[in-house]
Amino acid sequence: MHQLPAAGTLRVWDLPTRIFHWLLAAAVLTSLTTGLIGGELMLWHGRSGLLITGLLAFRLVWGVLGSTYVRFTTLLRSVLSVPRYLRGQWHEPGHNPLGVLSVFAMLAALVTQVACGLFSTDDIAFTGPLYRLVSADTSLEISTWHRQGAVLVLALVLLHLAAIFWHVRIKHRDLLRPMIDGNAVRTHADQQPARGGGPLALLLALMVAGGAVWAASGVWLPV
Repeated sequence: MHQLPAAGTLRVWDLPTRIFHWLLAAAVLTSLTTGLIGGELMLWHGRSGLLITGLLAFRLVWGVLGSTYVRFTTLLRSVLSVPRYLRGQWHEPGHNPLGVLSVFAMLAALVTQVACGLFSTDDIAFTGPLYRLVSADTSLEISTWHRQGAVLVLALVLLHLAAIFWHVRIKHRDLLRPMIDGNAVRTHADQQPARGGGPLALLLALMVAGGAVWAASGVWLPV
């Protein structure tokens, strides 16, 4: 017997997660666009890269200290439920198991991409802030990885957008509104709202993010 949907909504995404999501989307779009156009816009390419660095550092901490459905422990448990999801037996709030795999792929790609960008150079309009820490030959090789990585990031972004479209048009499940107001439709009575991710956790995550941006900016390098 199928369980009837429970009435009402469920708090799934906390405010810091929602702000992180939209800032990351804007920063990634800026990085892809400015990197493609090049020229004087490479200044903003570097700035958006530093912003992404801080956002990723924040997300890594928030994945440990944040609220229920953004924690890595929750996400990893979800991944183990892929067979149940494919059989239509998975009914948990938050990212579905395939969505979690997409999240991990995007985070891994972006971490790799910003790490390469810090040491890259095009010998014309852009030099990564940590360029001086490696040899010229190494920097050129890393720069090649950075350009190739942009293709992967773009592919993951397009896949993400396609998944959202599919859920909205085919499954009639709105994935955008929950990432705006934090609430999703409660479909089962035993679903619980997100908990955790208090002010102290947020402060620590912001401090780590700020430290990551400072370290990545290279301002600490001798002149």
